[in-house]
Amino acid sequence: MSLGKEAVGRKAADYVEDGMVVGFGTGSTAYFFIDEVGKRIQAGELKHIVGVATSRQTLTQMQSLGIESRSLDDVNFIDLLVDGADETTRDFNGIKGGGGALLHEKIVAQNSRRIIWIVTEDKLVDTLGKFPLPVEIVQFGSWKLFRTFDQSGMNPTFRKSGQDTLFITDSGNYIIDLNLDVIQNPHQLAFELSNMVGVVEHGLFLNYPDVILSSDAEGNVQEITRSK
Repeated sequence: MSLGKEAVGRKAADYVEDGMVVGFGTGSTAYFFIDEVGKRIQAGELKHIVGVATSRQTLTQMQSLGIESRSLDDVNFIDLLVDGADETTRDFNGIKGGGGALLHEKIVAQNSRRIIWIVTEDKLVDTLGKFPLPVEIVQFGSWKLFRTFDQSGMNPTFRKSGQDTLFITDSGNYIIDLNLDVIQNPHQLAFELSNMVGVVEHGLFLNYPDVILSSDAEGNVQEITRSK
């Protein structure tokens, strides 16, 4: 397992304070954040923490560590959300959804007062697009949408969970990954995708994080903070 992932995940736990409602992200880097918060709760270093999970996978890990969990509808707001990103620029635009939880991640993010993204330095890019852009779509008419993306030159592929099985999200939807290589205008693309009938959500997270924590391979963590 990457030393960088573990270092930045555990470092993010320093931002958690007693009494917070914390959003717990999904993925291999968020795993270490959840683990560290769980350890600090068990050691008595953090008290009265309530967690909101962005996926079933995350919820299972939280429960195994004894972190109190609530549904998003049962809290007024989230004080701090810590989540990973598949790609991010230094101006706080990113792609998320490699783990298939983009819809729940974005809903939780919309209800969070402060957001921290935790990444290894290879995820910091100048231009988005090398990582395939996930688009969550309803199952009905999915091949029609696929052909529309294909005809637009977006190089779509259906996300699979096995050789012959399509991946199904926690909300019962499919994911089409767009292999774009370069996204010149992410705001325009986000607008177009959001207005396509049958698209539930897309993986462009634009202007979401307040802080990006980035770690190199040796575990040195850099903080990139949005100016007020």
